[in-house]
Amino acid sequence: MVYKVRVILDSKESVFRDIEIKEKQTLWNLHLGVKSAFSLQGDELSMFTILDDEGIEIKSVPLEDMSDDGDGEIMSDVYLMEAFQKVGDKIQFQYGLIDLWEFFCELVEIIDEKPAVNYPITVFRFGNVPLKAPGKSGGSGKSVMAAAFLDDDFTDLDSDFKEDFDDEFADDEEDDGYGDDFVDEADED
Repeated sequence: MVYKVRVILDSKESVFRDIEIKEKQTLWNLHLGVKSAFSLQGDELSMFTILDDEGIEIKSVPLEDMSDDGDGEIMSDVYLMEAFQKVGDKIQFQYGLIDLWEFFCELVEIIDEKPAVNYPITVFRFGNVPLKAPGKSGGSGKSVMAAAFLDDDFTDLDSDFKEDFDDEFADDEEDDGYGDDFVDEADED
């Protein structure tokens, strides 16, 4: 059987893709399908979060094992038929660390496998993918993060330090600017 998964980008604009993938493929294969469908570049860290019917997190499945003991479950360990047990089941996908792309995935249909098709495959595209990861406010993820760190308290910080530095450490006594007291061996002879 083949699962048709609708993958919706979390953004202000409506952007989604329908991806068909075999039920016996893993979340790692779906990860590759989402990257291809949305033209995501690079090999960023990513994670699927499996949700229950009310949208509460059941478990998180990362791309790579980050556990201390090295035996954590990763994407290549979880088959699609385990993540999606029935039509309507949902999981969340996050791609990237600094530029965080967030997607909501829903199993919309279970269909028969078509011969000579290399799954996963994108079968429907709607909307244009933005050039940068959309933030929660719909803008660039970087600008949202930067805005959180910019505060009026820091705007004049550089000029405050410069004034303090100039006043505290001004030394008119030194001519060469270094103040080093080295003895030249050639002068001692």
